[in-house]
Amino acid sequence: MGFAPLTEVEERIAKAIVNACFKVHSTLGPGLIEGVYEVCVCHELAKAGFKVRRQQYVSIKYDNITIKKALRLDILVNDLVICEVKAVLDMHPVFEAQLLTYLKLTDKRLGFLVNFNVPLIKDGIQRFIR
Repeated sequence: MGFAPLTEVEERIAKAIVNACFKVHSTLGPGLIEGVYEVCVCHELAKAGFKVRRQQYVSIKYDNITIKKALRLDILVNDLVICEVKAVLDMHPVFEAQLLTYLKLTDKRLGFLVNFNVPLIKDGIQRFIR
């Protein structure tokens, strides 16, 4: 099953996220806690002119009920792209499942799972399209 192409805006955000992660990782390196990387990536994205929300709560609907604050996204850029930040030794498959579920429940198409605890950040960035 193929996916419709991403919009120009989504691709621009994607590039900015990758650039921000590279800049933060090259400056700080691995070994810090997730929150530090999250704040710095948000700072870089905001400097680049994007609307950034950190630790964004999202309500979800199930059947005829609404569950308030059911999800908490690490980073939401321009209300279009989700970025989940990790700083772990090993990436667990549940992290990918979580991001894919977040994309589905928020009706977003593009997400990034970024692990900063790697020697080369290119090895820590995963891009997902729904």
